[in-house]
Amino acid sequence: MPKYFRAFILVAVFSLLSACVYELDVQQGNKLEPADVEKVQVGMTRSQVRFLLGTPIVTDIFSDERWDYVYYFLPGRSDTPERRWVIVWFEGDIVREIDLDVQAPT
Repeated sequence: MPKYFRAFILVAVFSLLSACVYELDVQQGNKLEPADVEKVQVGMTRSQVRFLLGTPIVTDIFSDERWDYVYYFLPGRSDTPERRWVIVWFEGDIVREIDLDVQAPT
């Protein structure tokens, strides 16, 4: 009987410990602070946009007119991620259009 009791105690302890697993936060892309995104204006240069938002995650290899900034954050034990996607369109070296809060695919 003590042998089965010891096995039962071990299984119970491991079951309780497995509930204490730490889940990491998942963060991908550029951290897009709303204050920095609001500072981007039509007429700014590429270097000014890069200073505010960082290097874009995606650049179009066929056209240098579009920069995509994608941000994804999933807190450890949460099921609802935070997603942001900002597209900056250029004409030459100058911002011509900014698409804010583009719907990111799930």
